[in-house]
Amino acid sequence: QVQLVESGGGLVQPGGSLRLSCAASGKISSINTIAWYRQAPGKERELVAAITTAGSTNYADSMKGRCTISRDSTKNTVYLQMNSLKPEDTAVYYCNAQYFVGIRLHAGWGQGTQVTVSS
Repeated sequence: QVQLVESGGGLVQPGGSLRLSCAASGKISSINTIAWYRQAPGKERELVAAITTAGSTNYADSMKGRCTISRDSTKNTVYLQMNSLKPEDTAVYYCNAQYFVGIRLHAGWGQGTQVTVSS
């Protein structure tokens, strides 16, 4: 099993920046990919960015150029640096891990952290 704890959300003005953190624990070695998703009220959960254990990254078109996903393996933590934030970025941001149990790929979620972009 893998456990995820997000932090770093809050209220920020338009144009501002935030850095979210996702701390992983448990069977870290089984993790294949860690991603950030977000869900705004009344909308479906959507991918923001993802990073694999090999370091490959993937970004949603809406966030390209405005966010960077990175990891610190020594701290078992993945970060999402978001810049030039817009009101439409307001959402609950969730950390997701895809990890192997045997040969099967499982998914785990954190509890989420609220990001509100407002003046």
